[in-house]
Amino acid sequence: MLRKFLFLFAALILFSNISYCQNIDIKVLREINLNRNQSLDGTFKAISNSVVPLVVGMPVGMFGVGLIKGDSTLVRNAVELGVSVVSSTIVNTIIKKTVKRTRPYITYPDLEELTTEGSYSFPSNHTSGAFSLATSLSLEYPKWYVIVPSYTWASAVAYSRMDLGVHYPSDVLMGAVVGAGSAYLCHYINKKIFKKKMSKPMYIN
Repeated sequence: MLRKFLFLFAALILFSNISYCQNIDIKVLREINLNRNQSLDGTFKAISNSVVPLVVGMPVGMFGVGLIKGDSTLVRNAVELGVSVVSSTIVNTIIKKTVKRTRPYITYPDLEELTTEGSYSFPSNHTSGAFSLATSLSLEYPKWYVIVPSYTWASAVAYSRMDLGVHYPSDVLMGAVVGAGSAYLCHYINKKIFKKKMSKPMYIN
């Protein structure tokens, strides 16, 4: 699984630097951004702006409730979720500073910039955080009523970044991969550590 993730990771970075693929990237983005339903601009801004409050508030809230109720599982899940989000942010930052891809509205002035962003474009931090949160929640609570809303919201965030003109399709795709990959990795490590602790024999004096 890790090998497949690394292969996809490398392929997406290569994708972002090939001129032919760049043409596809901007063609799709123009279609989304320039032909958007302008009456939904406020909605997509709200969806995009919901990322930071949720990726910060969800693990903090779960952690607090877990401590109050003495629920060690909830506390552990909150930590896993928080570490996943932080990990994806670190990976994103490293890639951004390595690739240094300018925002699409800078390279293509015909695009409409509907929100202000200061960092590099590739990959999308908002999308990464959303998919990290959605994947972590889905792994911790594998019920349809958790999975469907989580990924619907994350997908809406990804689309909003293109609709608002601040990211290419490949930016949000890579963001989704980094976010989901971080969540899977943190979940795997969490399960390994917890399983190891549970397997240790208990000695009674």
